[in-house]
Amino acid sequence: MKSREYLEEIRKRPALERAVLRKITLSGNRAIFYLVTDMSYTEEDIRCAAEVSARYVPAGFTADVNLKKSIPDEETVQKAVAEILKNRFPAAAAFISPQDIAVSIDKSGGRFSIGADTTESKQFFAGNIIDAVGAELQKNFCGAWTGGLVFKEKEKGEIEHDAPPPPEFVVAPRCFPIAEYEAIDGGKPEYAVYIADLKGGETNTCICGTVTYIEERETKNGKPWFSISISDGSGQMRTSYFSKKATIEKARSLKQGDNICLSGDYEEYNGGFSFRVRALDFGQPPRDYVWETRPSRPAPAVYKAVFPQPETDYVQATLFGGTPLPEDFVKENFVVFDLETTGLNNSPVSGAVDRIIEIGAVKIQNGRIVEKFSSFVACPVRLSMEIINLTGIDDHMLIGAPKTEDVIADFRKFSDGCILVGHNVQFDYKFIRYYGEKDGYNFEQRQLDTLTLAQEQLRLSNYKLNTVADHFGFTFNHHRAYDDAYVTAKVFIELIRLKGRLP
Repeated sequence: MKSREYLEEIRKRPALERAVLRKITLSGNRAIFYLVTDMSYTEEDIRCAAEVSARYVPAGFTADVNLKKSIPDEETVQKAVAEILKNRFPAAAAFISPQDIAVSIDKSGGRFSIGADTTESKQFFAGNIIDAVGAELQKNFCGAWTGGLVFKEKEKGEIEHDAPPPPEFVVAPRCFPIAEYEAIDGGKPEYAVYIADLKGGETNTCICGTVTYIEERETKNGKPWFSISISDGSGQMRTSYFSKKATIEKARSLKQGDNICLSGDYEEYNGGFSFRVRALDFGQPPRDYVWETRPSRPAPAVYKAVFPQPETDYVQATLFGGTPLPEDFVKENFVVFDLETTGLNNSPVSGAVDRIIEIGAVKIQNGRIVEKFSSFVACPVRLSMEIINLTGIDDHMLIGAPKTEDVIADFRKFSDGCILVGHNVQFDYKFIRYYGEKDGYNFEQRQLDTLTLAQEQLRLSNYKLNTVADHFGFTFNHHRAYDDAYVTAKVFIELIRLKGRLP
């Protein structure tokens, strides 16, 4: 399609004389033209724009117009200039801070200026950067945009030194005395370790709790054994118990709800850890026992492997700007995140927990997206073809990626003091919580779910992320962590705008 000719026709309408074409999306044989104007418009303007659009689509296609009024403010354009410099001219952007960019808006569009010293100015002139920035602004904002350089003498900052390493943090396992002990195998344990605190490689240890599942099975040789799950208030564990001739009947008498203690070793098995039971007896935590809350390892002082980058969505800030965001939302900080993993198991009760292979997140402050966090994660197991086909991530892409524990530590710092947000947030949160607790990081922040919010605020055929995003006109690369997190953040902002308050 010839976009210049198309816009020339569209702009013949007075209300659309500075209109901008943001994007075109296809749905079957239907093309949707997303137009933005900075002037008031009528239904007649929309109808005329649709008639023009219909002349620019192939035969057999219909054309619809999504028209929005968008009037940018100075801060939004300032962020847009910084973003254009960062993405297209990173060498120049390295010398420019947001304070070096000034913006003024008038009826015809606006003007921007960039403060640069003598050395920096040469780079801007050589690359014709100012004109390129102005052209990019005209693609996103209505009206004419011009710019210029302003001489600015800058002081050289002091050299920053690395922060001293944090003190070593030791995660001590919590335990409790076993009450009402009654022998079956006669293991005679006195204390049990919290299931949540079990670490791989522990021997001669004990866990104690309530039976939540039990089933008798047989080996190939006909020997009976029991599959048992127990919960102790801190976590759950599934294990196998091979009874002895003297204890088989007592084991068969066990039922869901009984309190037992299991003595044995927490060993590595088949890529994960499994509790090998040597003795099964009756026992339980003391009555009225108060479960201890394990103190969290403090967020790291500095980033080690994943370094957040500035991020902004200057389009959304004006596209939906008619309805103000609620005050309680603007006052809070949020981290919207998404993971790609090797599978769906996020609980050790069901066996080895699947691995995180990519994490993506954005931070929302003052109602706006301000920062991004994105990284692949090293994976010790080969990816299945199902995951490769779903995500587009293969084993070679993970070579050299930071370790899980380093990424989780950096994510703990990035999300410190923020509400966690996701689409079906509990699925990804359980992975983060599991791998965080392995190194002493407790992710105990409040969580908000855009899936639940969408079900409350919208009437759609389904509430998958791509369906909700389509409703708001957001396009993205689905099943990649950062892209999913970014569009979830955009959806979250609009759902809160519709709701009028935080849940």
